[in-house]
Amino acid sequence: MSKKILVTGGAGFIGSAVVRHLINNTEHHVVNVDKLTYAGNLESLTSVSDDPRYHFEKVDICNASEIKRVFDTHQPDVVMHLAAESHVDRSIDGPGEFIQTNVVGTYTLLEEARVYWSLLNDSKKGTFKFHHISTDEVYGDLPHPDDVDGGVELPLFTEETPYAPSSPYSASKASSDQLVRAWLRTYKLPTLVTNCSNNYGPFHFPEKLIPLVILNALAGKDLPVYGKGNQIRDWLYVEDHARALVLVALEGKIGETYNIGGHNENKNIEVVRTICRILDELKPKEAKYEEQITFVKDRPGHDMRYAIDASKIERELGWTPEETFESGIRKTVQWYLDNESWWQAVLDGSYQGERLGTGH
Repeated sequence: MSKKILVTGGAGFIGSAVVRHLINNTEHHVVNVDKLTYAGNLESLTSVSDDPRYHFEKVDICNASEIKRVFDTHQPDVVMHLAAESHVDRSIDGPGEFIQTNVVGTYTLLEEARVYWSLLNDSKKGTFKFHHISTDEVYGDLPHPDDVDGGVELPLFTEETPYAPSSPYSASKASSDQLVRAWLRTYKLPTLVTNCSNNYGPFHFPEKLIPLVILNALAGKDLPVYGKGNQIRDWLYVEDHARALVLVALEGKIGETYNIGGHNENKNIEVVRTICRILDELKPKEAKYEEQITFVKDRPGHDMRYAIDASKIERELGWTPEETFESGIRKTVQWYLDNESWWQAVLDGSYQGERLGTGH
């Protein structure tokens, strides 16, 4: 049966992938609530924006009266809450915005959802879900293979891993996760939480590592790598993540947490070199792209390794990633080569009517 799904942050990188997946692969209706900050881009939704099952609301999740209006107007069956400030470097430079959006915004959304849910009839009340989408960064970091004896099995993040956030960004997300769980415990609001590893893929705002490297490489600019590039991340193709999120929202068990990972641990320097090798093949130039790599001072509090144990979501809901890192990163590089108009509009700021410089 078709449901109405309210997606916050649906013009962002992961949110737009969720919206596209819902419109293209399901019969559900989507209400996209997005403030359209610098990272929100409606051009990422051009392919679905004319669909009669899609509706857009330009609303700040911190605005309680507007969020109430959205709930009253659209009467959603499911909330998928992705709206968040997410760039660690920006959180170090200006943490206040992260506290406001990620903590206060989540609180505001929870309260309006609680009031809306409490007034539903019993049948609709019993099927309502509030799905909060979070990050593996709330867990802090894991032992790095360079720091342990060979042959020792390295641990992974599980749903029971204690929280130990390192940055203002991850601390704000940890706070929002705990608010969601408190609203379940105290008010019985039917909530679920997912924590994911690093996403990559099409429509990624070019301040994050992979799109930044691709676009800097094409522009002949330096490819900045923090420290020695030994930081390890578990890379998850965004369309695999979108499938997992919709599955959890529709079939996940209330009160549960599901970790979503790509089974792809790679050092940052290897990610950068892989992109360079693919570009050497797909868009060759006289010099190798690797010659543009430069090592820069590491950022404060930089976590050295993230890695997700995604066995629970596979065991309970049957989800596994379809893309390997090799197949996903090749698709991603090719997408940026084929979609210059999208990223040029981001780099020059025309997608939101103002200049953004390089997007770094």
